[in-house]
Amino acid sequence: MGEWAQCRSRKASSSHGWSAYGGQVLGAYYPQQDPSGSSSGSAVAVSIGLALGSIGTETSGSIVNPAERSNVVGIKPTLGLTSRDMVIPISLRQDTVGPIGRTVKDAAYMLTAISGRDRYDNWTSVQPYDTTPDYVKACNHLGLKGARVGVPRNGIDYYTDGSTNSVMIAFERALQTVRDAGARVIEEANFSSFDPPAFGRNSSIVLDTDFVTGLSDYLLLLSSNPNGVHNLRDIAHFTRHDPREEHPDRDTYVWDRQLSRNLTSDSAESWAAYQANLLMGGEQGIVGALDRHKLDALIMPTFSSFHLPAIAGLPIVSVPLGFYPAQTPLIMNPKKTMVSVAPNIPFGISFVGRRWSEEKLISLAYAFEQRTMIRRQMKPYSRPTFELSDQLEPTEETPYKLKVQYQAPVPKAAGLAHGLVRETVRKMFSLKSFVSFVFGLAYSRL
Repeated sequence: MGEWAQCRSRKASSSHGWSAYGGQVLGAYYPQQDPSGSSSGSAVAVSIGLALGSIGTETSGSIVNPAERSNVVGIKPTLGLTSRDMVIPISLRQDTVGPIGRTVKDAAYMLTAISGRDRYDNWTSVQPYDTTPDYVKACNHLGLKGARVGVPRNGIDYYTDGSTNSVMIAFERALQTVRDAGARVIEEANFSSFDPPAFGRNSSIVLDTDFVTGLSDYLLLLSSNPNGVHNLRDIAHFTRHDPREEHPDRDTYVWDRQLSRNLTSDSAESWAAYQANLLMGGEQGIVGALDRHKLDALIMPTFSSFHLPAIAGLPIVSVPLGFYPAQTPLIMNPKKTMVSVAPNIPFGISFVGRRWSEEKLISLAYAFEQRTMIRRQMKPYSRPTFELSDQLEPTEETPYKLKVQYQAPVPKAAGLAHGLVRETVRKMFSLKSFVSFVFGLAYSRL
């Protein structure tokens, strides 16, 4: 996972999937691919078979974005459906924990397992269920038949540019697939008020104040604190003086801004920003569009889908939609260290709904997935090949660590990146990945 969920440095100083502990995770579909984030390794591990399922966290896009770039399924649940206990918080008012899987059904198994009330996360007490739904039962081949899905064009068009042309072509084809499956697609199911700069400013206040407060509360719970860090100021000081953190190349711009606000999450300014975002994401945004047009869900390219659900606590299911075509020009990430757009890199489509509508969204996403099977149309550029039972060896660090025999087709001019991908996969596949693998295997067999 990206260190501090990309909540440390400005974009030009940061990269998705990097941490001082694990190094740089790379995507599996192009040499030196940006995996997106912040649940980068969770998605990449699933995409190349190191795990059949994994867990991600999302504050704003951090499950669905890496899922689309790894050609897998990501579910961002309703805020309060899954517990955040002992997850380092960015914002208790936006953070969710959700599954990433190869298929909708794999992700549904995991969501069923991790959903439910938890006395250590009070936000889960508002769940409307006495018994958590079995989300696997929502996987219905006919899930799109008779459904009403809306296309909020103003919420999509704002984020389109030259790099999204191929995505939009695939999206229009997908809408026809949805119609052919028996759904009614409502065009121009627009948001009544859509002002990204406004909710961006509000989100900055909410996340900045929540992180400062939430991090201090989290650190109080540690049973051991060998570095004596008790708040964000301590963390920032540690980061600037530990060479593993690569400061100042990777700066602390976000933390500096957060500390300079001198506000807490219970301040009047933070509360006003939060309430304004709830209105923009809900009544003026997604919920308003759903209600006005009597819709079951909105359907959007994943790159445009996550902003309003983030601020309103609403669920998303992202599934594979397609891949950038062969002649796609390369676009680098802001730090100029990885490739964000290139041939064969995957992208996704998302179903977005009301609070607690995961069953309906899973049904729609599953029906779309089964009619298209897009994940099977492209193999990863990098693939580990090994027998799990033959690759366990004890180390001083952990009782067992997995040895990885790594195999990848290497296109011309990709040799340099091949070594970097190999090293990233080697670092990524530790005991934690093994636990995730076994967890996923168990649920895939239910």
